[in-house]
Amino acid sequence: MEELENKGRKEDIFSRTVRAGKRTYFFDVKVNGNDDHYITITESKKRFNEATGAFVYDKHKLFLYKEDFEKFANGLSDVIEFIETGNIPPARETYSETQSVDIDFDDLSFNNDH
Repeated sequence: MEELENKGRKEDIFSRTVRAGKRTYFFDVKVNGNDDHYITITESKKRFNEATGAFVYDKHKLFLYKEDFEKFANGLSDVIEFIETGNIPPARETYSETQSVDIDFDDLSFNNDH
């Protein structure tokens, strides 16, 4: 019975916290009901809300699924290498530099005050 109740639940199985100034990053490994692992990366930023007179935390979450781990890691590695060296790394087969999505964040329906 308990096995059926837990089916489909998302469980944390490993976490790392990185504090960086006013921001905190949470790297959480989770497992879904199909025993597939995925990562959530959460950025939490502390700010003062003048309207309420209290501190609040803005949170942004990214879900990364295991079929995308290699592509994500390659992309992150390439942009870090570029920042550190100024050299553009060679394009990889797993992605194309010309592929991009044009997103207008003003069209999204969430609070952008950070």
